[in-house]
Amino acid sequence: MPDVANISRQIWDMKYRLRQPDGTVLDGTVEDTWRRVAKALAAPEKDPGAWEGRFYEALEGFKFIPAGRILAGAGTGRTVTLFNCFVMGTIPDDMGGIFSHLREAALTMQQGGGIGYDFSTLRPKGALVHGVGADASGPASFMDVWDAMCRTIMSAGSRRGAMMATLRCDHPDIEAFIDAKREPGRLRMFNLSVLVTDAFMQAVQSDRPWDLVFDGQVYRTVRARDLWDRIMRATYDYAEPGVIFIDRINQQNNLAYCENISATNPCGEQPLPPYGACLLGSVNLAALVREPFGPRARLDMEELGRVVPLAVRMMDNVVDTSRFPLAEQAGEARDKRRIGLGVTGLADALILCGVRYGSERAVQLTEQWLRAVRDLAYRTSAELAAEKGAFPLFDRDAYLDRPNVRALPQDIRDRIAAHGIRNALLTSIAPTGTISLFADNISSGIEPVFAFRFDRAVLMPDGSRRTETVEDHAYRLYRQAFGEHAPLTEAFVTAQDLAPGAHVVMQAAAQRYVDSSISKTINCPEDLPFAAFKDVYLQAYELGCKGCTTYRPNAVTGSVLSVPADEKKDKPAPATADAAPSVPTPCDASGKPLDRPEVLPGQTYKLRWPESDHALYITVNDVVEGGRRRPFEVFINSKNMEHYAWTVALTRMVSAVFRRGGDVGFVVDELKAVFDPRGGQWMGGRYVPSLLAAIGEVIERHLLDIGFLHGEPHTGPAPTAEPARREGMAADLTEPRLAQCPRCAQPSLIRQEGCDLCANCGYSKCG
Repeated sequence: MPDVANISRQIWDMKYRLRQPDGTVLDGTVEDTWRRVAKALAAPEKDPGAWEGRFYEALEGFKFIPAGRILAGAGTGRTVTLFNCFVMGTIPDDMGGIFSHLREAALTMQQGGGIGYDFSTLRPKGALVHGVGADASGPASFMDVWDAMCRTIMSAGSRRGAMMATLRCDHPDIEAFIDAKREPGRLRMFNLSVLVTDAFMQAVQSDRPWDLVFDGQVYRTVRARDLWDRIMRATYDYAEPGVIFIDRINQQNNLAYCENISATNPCGEQPLPPYGACLLGSVNLAALVREPFGPRARLDMEELGRVVPLAVRMMDNVVDTSRFPLAEQAGEARDKRRIGLGVTGLADALILCGVRYGSERAVQLTEQWLRAVRDLAYRTSAELAAEKGAFPLFDRDAYLDRPNVRALPQDIRDRIAAHGIRNALLTSIAPTGTISLFADNISSGIEPVFAFRFDRAVLMPDGSRRTETVEDHAYRLYRQAFGEHAPLTEAFVTAQDLAPGAHVVMQAAAQRYVDSSISKTINCPEDLPFAAFKDVYLQAYELGCKGCTTYRPNAVTGSVLSVPADEKKDKPAPATADAAPSVPTPCDASGKPLDRPEVLPGQTYKLRWPESDHALYITVNDVVEGGRRRPFEVFINSKNMEHYAWTVALTRMVSAVFRRGGDVGFVVDELKAVFDPRGGQWMGGRYVPSLLAAIGEVIERHLLDIGFLHGEPHTGPAPTAEPARREGMAADLTEPRLAQCPRCAQPSLIRQEGCDLCANCGYSKCG
C-alpha cells in the first residue's frame, strides 16, 4: 500500500476493501481495489484490455478518486448502485401518490442511494381535501413519514443515504418548514433547504410584501424581509435550513430546454430533475503538486491533462455499468449521461504551493485549475461523442445556446457543433470527506483544512483503546520535510482562522467553472453578529453562487437554544434567561451520588401509547437546592407487563444520571432521537418515532415546567470543534476538541460541505 497515514488504511479496510460474505479478503491491497475498479469500468469499452491499464494509472496514487459507491461496488457483482444520490419523482398531491413515492424512496435508499425531494407540490396545512372533506396536514407532516422510513432503512445495518427536503419560498407552509428542526429529534434524517427565487431576493432588497401561494391561491402576504430574517435566524441558531438559488440553477442549466429542477441531492452539489441521478468523482489536486513548499511549487498541468480525460471516460462508463433502483432513474441517467467530475485536496494543494486559502492568489489559482478541469472535461466528452455518440436528448442549437456552453473556448464549441457531446453536464464539487481520508487525509473538496492535527481513539482487538494522532496530508509532509519544530508558513490556515468572506469568494471562484453546483460549508465564528451573518448569504447571491450553507457553533445550555450575542447586549437577563445559572451537583467529595432524601417533590404524568392496552404512568421527582428544583429520579409504572423489564432498566439508568447531577438535559434529546424500526405513532397531530421518544417528551415537559430547561428545546446539529489556537507562526497547533460521532461515540465529528463526517469510523450524515 502507498505510504499513507494509518487512518487511510483503516478507512480502506472498513469501507472499500472487497470481502466475501464470510469475511474472506479478496482485495489484498489497495492496489487490488484499484485493479478491480479499473477492470469493471473498462468492461463497456470495445477493447477493455486497452483501457484497463490506463484507468489503473489514473487511480494509482490517488490521482483520481471515484466516489465511495464506485470504490466499494464496482466489480463486486453486488446489487448496488454506483450512483451516489438521486432526486426522486414529483410528489403528486394525493394520498396514493404520496405513499407510492415513499415506496420508491425506500427502494432507492435500500440500495445505498441518498435522495432529494421537493415537497412544494403538497398543499399547505389546513387546506381543504375535497375528496374526503378533511383538512390537509401539510408538507412537514409527510416529511415526518419520510424521516421515519429513513431511520427504518438505516436500522437494517450499515449507513444508507441521507435525504434533502426543499420547499419554495412562496409556499404557505414555508415558516413551519423553516422552524421544523427547532423541535427535538424531528427530521434528523433530512437536510433542509429553502428554494429562493430571484423575485424573492428582489423583494427582500426593496422591502416589498411577499405572497404565500399554492395552486394560484394567495393564502397570506408577509413582509419579504421578515421571512428572509426568519430563514437567517433559524440558520444562525442551528445551521438549517440552507438556501438554494433555484432560478439561477435553472437559468444556467445546460438542459433547461428539456428539464426543470426543483431539488438537489442531500448535500446540494447536484441540482437534478425528477429521477435525476448523481454520479461523482474527484481529481486530487494535492497529488499533482510538484516541488512542494519551494519557490517552484506548482500544479502539474500536463498530468492534469492526462488524468481528467481518463476520469471522464471512466465516469461515462459507470452510466452503462451501474445498476439502478428504479427504471425511471436508469432512463434519466442514460438519456442525459450527466456526470459530476470535481476536485478535492484544493486547500492542501494551495498549502503545498505556499498560498493562503481565501487570498487573491488562491482565487486566481482556483480559477486557473478549475477552468482547466472544465475545458478538459468538455473536450473529452465531445471526443467521446464522436466515438460513441452524443447523449440521446442532445439538441445541437439549444445546447450550444446555454450559458455554460457559450463560455467554453471556441474549439470545444466547434467540436460539440460537429459531433455533439457525450455527457450533458460534467462538473460538480461534491463532499469528499471519506474518500479524502482514504487518500491520506487530504483536505476535502474545496474546503479549507478543518484541523491540521487531532487525536482519535482506536479500538484494539482486546477491547482497550489507544490514542493516535491524525494529521492533515500537507501538514504531515511539511513536518517530514522541515521537522517537528519548524515554523509554519502563512499558507497554513484552518477553517476556523478564516473570515466568512474568504469562504464565499473561494466558492464563487469555483462556481464560475462548475456547471452543476458545489457542496461547501461556510464556517462562521460563534460571536459573529446576526446582521453580519445575513450578509454572508447576500454576498453569496451577489457573487453568483447557486446556494449557501453555513455553520456557526451554537453556545447552548443543555438543550436550550442560544441567544445571539447582539441581542444579549441589549437585553437584561430575565429570571428565565437561556443562559441558566449553574446548578449544584448532588454528589459528595468522592463523586458518589448523595443518598435520597426522605421526601421529594414531583409530578406523575399519564401517557397513552396507541399500541399499548394500558397507559404508562411516569413519575419525575426533584431535589430542591438553592431554591431551585432539579430532576433526581424517574419511575415508570404500567399494567402492561410487556414493557416491564426495559422500563425498570430505563428508570434506573436515567435516575442514576439525574442523581449524578450537572448538565443532564441531554437525556431528553437522546430519548427523543430513538426510533422504532416497526414505525412510530401519530399523537396530538404529530409523528412520534417511538415509545421511548414519547417518554422523552414527558420528561422534557417536566424539566421545562420546573425551570430546569428554559425556552424552546435545541434541535441543531452537534457543535463543531473548537478553533485551533496558535501562539505565533512558530508555535505548533493545539488539537481541537471535536464533536461526538453518533455511530462510534468518539469525539471525531467535523462539519464540512454541509455534512457531519466522522474521522474515526467514516460515518457521514450524507451517506
